[in-house]
Amino acid sequence: MKIIVPMAGRGSRLRPHTLTVPKPLIPIAGKPIVQRLVEDIVSVCGDKKVDEIAFIIGDFGDQVEADLKKVAENLGAKGSIYYQDKPLGTAHAIHCAADSMDDEIVVAFADTLFRADFTLDTDADSVIWVKQVDNPSAYGVVQFDEDGRINNFVEKPKEFVSDSAIIGIYYFKDGPGLRKELKYILDNNILDNGEYQLTDALSALLKQGKVFRPGTVSDWMDCGNKAITVETNSKMLGYLEGKPELRGENITLENSEIIEPCYIGSNVVLKNAKIGPNVSLGDNCVVEDATIEGSLVQTNSTISNINLKDSMIGNHAHVDGRWTSVSLGDYSRMD
Repeated sequence: MKIIVPMAGRGSRLRPHTLTVPKPLIPIAGKPIVQRLVEDIVSVCGDKKVDEIAFIIGDFGDQVEADLKKVAENLGAKGSIYYQDKPLGTAHAIHCAADSMDDEIVVAFADTLFRADFTLDTDADSVIWVKQVDNPSAYGVVQFDEDGRINNFVEKPKEFVSDSAIIGIYYFKDGPGLRKELKYILDNNILDNGEYQLTDALSALLKQGKVFRPGTVSDWMDCGNKAITVETNSKMLGYLEGKPELRGENITLENSEIIEPCYIGSNVVLKNAKIGPNVSLGDNCVVEDATIEGSLVQTNSTISNINLKDSMIGNHAHVDGRWTSVSLGDYSRMD
């Protein structure tokens, strides 16, 4: 089986944090979003071996490509890199990895994390994970027949048809069959709101008699903007509380307190500090004479003389002073 991960968007709603790195590489509880996503999928695939993970990216640079390949290799899979130069829709994005669609596949868009029943229904041609939402007009949604099978797909409905939103994770037993329908959409310039949509390919497969089943999602954690990303970081810390991965090495505590759950990276120095709950501190951070709660801080940053909450701070940043809630990008300073 293969995993295909479209992740070419830079994540403009998460600026300034995505000015230097793409959104899927923003760390949540100490690991990049995309790494957590593929690790979770591999861990729940049971006896189905994942032999390739294909990442569809923009012009992110050689280091990002090397890091992504390493993520795949650490999971015992080959890492492949494909490119999407323009944002032409979900169907176009997936088709960029057409050469890797020759087997069973899982397609997982790398801007979300999840907790789900990931059991693959072997009687289905496809499983699509969905979650009930309050604002279905912002999503692709599915409708069901009386037997609970998916019988229709609607992209961002203007009128209510269903509140079961597609979260961006799909299983296809027949990867080549999906590839054929995606190619047909692109070759025939079938557009919806100016983009090539995956839901059009899914509808075509339905008309062929393919059986689509819904997958159950207990929690869908988005990373769309600063506030939601901080909330997702807090949720993930809760799921991982007590696990060794939440602590790095060589942590210095001087007259300081950590209130769980928290992620504390390696070589972090805490002096006269109160950290937590729901805080991630990346490697080589220094916190002095400060209180931090409900916040996400990346690597090599210094925070002092402040009571901070609901904040997101990038790499190599410096915060000192009167602020209580900030969104500060890499190599920035507030004092």
